[in-house]
Amino acid sequence: MKTRQPAVAGRFYPSSRSKIDLQLSQILKKERRFINYDLSEFPIIGAVVPHAGYMFSAYQAIHFFEILKSSSQQFDTFVIINPNHTGYGPEVALEENDFWETPYGKVEVDKVFHGFLPFEEAAEAHQYEHSGEVILPLLQFSLDYSFKILPVTMLKQNPQNAMQIASGLIEAGKHLNKKICIIASSDFSHFVDPEEGKKLDELVVKEILNLNAEGVFKEVHDKHISVCGYGPIMTLIEYARLKIKQPKTNVLKTGHSGEVMESKEVVDYISILFHQ
Repeated sequence: MKTRQPAVAGRFYPSSRSKIDLQLSQILKKERRFINYDLSEFPIIGAVVPHAGYMFSAYQAIHFFEILKSSSQQFDTFVIINPNHTGYGPEVALEENDFWETPYGKVEVDKVFHGFLPFEEAAEAHQYEHSGEVILPLLQFSLDYSFKILPVTMLKQNPQNAMQIASGLIEAGKHLNKKICIIASSDFSHFVDPEEGKKLDELVVKEILNLNAEGVFKEVHDKHISVCGYGPIMTLIEYARLKIKQPKTNVLKTGHSGEVMESKEVVDYISILFHQ
């Protein structure tokens, strides 16, 4: 049994469980009054969640994980779909390892889904990638039940791969009778003026709220918007549309790195809930 060791513990998030608990508890204390806990009453499909260092992006991410924690739902598997920043591995890669480890301990990779997805396993695609890894300690911090994960890393982010992943997950759901939640790991505009970033992100968010995956792709490419995880976002949109007739979306929290560390060039973070 092979285990993926944490690659960015001590950089994107603390290297010990107690320090993660402390950091996220402090962030939650600041954000709790702004979290719309009423949304936990609706069946959750998934969410768009940022993946930068916790000191920057957990203020947005914690909104989804608190709603997830407050929900009566319990999921068997969290499908973590993230962009490939490293360039290693194929255009879409499943995880070769059997477990992922964080300072909270090990979580099993749910490989039973692999037979329904037309992509290969490639440990190198996940080994140094931060955008999937940072999601896992947030899940472990928030949930008091055991779960598995299905990491999917996208190097080639296009509508075709998004639809293949989404339809494969829907097909797997029919056969496996497992409760799954899709987490689309993505930051939004990178290293832009805060006002410019807000304008650009609004173009993409509009398409997300309209459940228009092709529209997301078009806006990102036509206007050169630096949303790094638009492939995972498109996948979540397509999955939600295949899953139910009229999925709903709610923007939970927006923000940027300049709110934490003053700068004229910031990275934007947005969390968006998908539900029934």
